Amino acid sequence: MEKIVKLSEAEWKVMSLLWEASPQTMMQLTKQLKETTGWTKHTVMTFLKRMEEKGAVRYEEGGRAKLYYPKIARKEAVLQETEEFLEKVFEGRMGLMLNTMVEQQALSREEISELYEILRQAEEKSREGGENR
Repeated sequence: MEKIVKLSEAEWKVMSLLWEASPQTMMQLTKQLKETTGWTKHTVMTFLKRMEEKGAVRYEEGGRAKLYYPKIARKEAVLQETEEFLEKVFEGRMGLMLNTMVEQQALSREEISELYEILRQAEEKSREGGENR
């Protein structure tokens, strides 16, 4: 697993844009973020500097502006965030979280079907791994 980098909610917004398309300049990011958040270029610059110090982004010198790239993969950041959430809220227990969602009727039929498929695939992988041992 890559280096653990804790992202704030605001930093997730910046990272999402970089994961969608990279590289991007600070002005490109600002233009997109201004529409949804109202952030100025100074705000975005502050976030990029902080995220660079954390090891979440890197930049290369471009023609007229720095080109920013994500330094961590979305998959790793999502996994870390999910594990932290499960640990903090549900004592690390996926079953407890799912049970809570079922009790609150928070899952649609489509989501339940999706969960069945995920569990079916996990069971297949588990069997395959057991046969190779």
